[in-house]
Amino acid sequence: MSYLNNRRQFIQRAGSASLAFTILKAGSARTYAANEKLNIASVGAGGQAAGDIRNLSSENIIGLADVDWQRAAGSFRKYSKAKQFKDYRKMFDEMGSEIDAVIVGTPDHHHFHATLAAIRMGKAVYTEKPLTHSVWEARELTKAARKAGVVTQMGNQAQASEETRVVQEFVMDNAAGQIREAHIWTDRPSKGLFGEYWPQGIGKPAEIEKVPDTLDWNLWLGPAPERGYNSVYCPRTWRGWWDFGTGALGDIACHFFDPVFRALKLGAPSSVEATSSRANDQSFPLASMITYLFPKRGDMAPLKLVWYDGGLRPARHRMVDEGAVMGTNGLMLVGDDGVLLSDWKHWRLYPEKRGQEYGRPPKKLKRSPGHHQEFIIAAKGGVKAGSNFDWAGPLTETVLLGNVALRAELREDLTKKKLLWNGKKMQFTNHPEANAFLRREYRTGW
Repeated sequence: MSYLNNRRQFIQRAGSASLAFTILKAGSARTYAANEKLNIASVGAGGQAAGDIRNLSSENIIGLADVDWQRAAGSFRKYSKAKQFKDYRKMFDEMGSEIDAVIVGTPDHHHFHATLAAIRMGKAVYTEKPLTHSVWEARELTKAARKAGVVTQMGNQAQASEETRVVQEFVMDNAAGQIREAHIWTDRPSKGLFGEYWPQGIGKPAEIEKVPDTLDWNLWLGPAPERGYNSVYCPRTWRGWWDFGTGALGDIACHFFDPVFRALKLGAPSSVEATSSRANDQSFPLASMITYLFPKRGDMAPLKLVWYDGGLRPARHRMVDEGAVMGTNGLMLVGDDGVLLSDWKHWRLYPEKRGQEYGRPPKKLKRSPGHHQEFIIAAKGGVKAGSNFDWAGPLTETVLLGNVALRAELREDLTKKKLLWNGKKMQFTNHPEANAFLRREYRTGW
């Protein structure tokens, strides 16, 4: 029996109704004490998962599952009372009745399976970005979470930031006029602002290395196609491989697209088109540009959004002063009357003179208590988290359509083709061959 259930029974027996509040969730009443803690289990205990565990450690961390016990060692020591597993499925089988919420902080290719398992158990679930490895998976998780009525949050932490609200308020106040273009860029996968690197634009290594004693390679592969172990794949370098990661786009765009989607009320694009440096069927290209077109939304004009990675950047717009720094990571919204430019820390309005005269937009939006705190509040019966799957699922779909366009670059019949997208039917209408890249096959047993 879970800690929460024990606490609920105690409160009910003691008649301490004043110390609790009741909500309806998934069709049944649940009662929470004001100081009651969630029982959290994490799928993944090293890397980004360790950060998520730390940010949710105000609650009870009761279970940790990781296929690499050397990478997970720090979390295992810090949360020594938590039960330790290599296979999260075993953790769910043994501890399911005790768990109230689940963190999924694995490489991208495991996100769908681990998150779906948590949803099917009726647990609140926090899944790192991108929500899934494929477009189809994002649609399926969104539907599954909605049907189950569970609390959800995707790990794009900046959605809760002050600046995400500021750019929305700039647009709400029409500070730059009608926005017609958006440009978003990152230095990844190169070393830069975020200090990380993973290889891209390379082929499959011929050498098969000995698997480290602390790693279960079969579990690490999970649903991905069978291949021999090589240290070039993990622990930190999996992002650049098609079978495991989602490249620079999957790593950064769920952060960078979010404020733009909120401010400009974007939904599914009408088309997506990719160009890139050398590409192959094993790893992502060294650099790419993805162009999305979005239809008119109410009184908002149609929008062209261009994504750049690998150090590529857009040209400086004529309204952006020469002295303004367009860094290695940034966002630019081009309006009829001005340009909103962000270095990922602050949004500024250009031309500079116009920005100085305008100042900051009036505050109209409620501020967040914090990204991880949103999840805790929601899991205890409060308001929905800001990146719940009804928001994060469609956002992830759009992000990953860029990778579909990149995969289409590998086919001569699709190279340099604009792919027309029907979001409702989840299919490309002019090049049905590209629909094969919307989902993937899983290894036997997954």
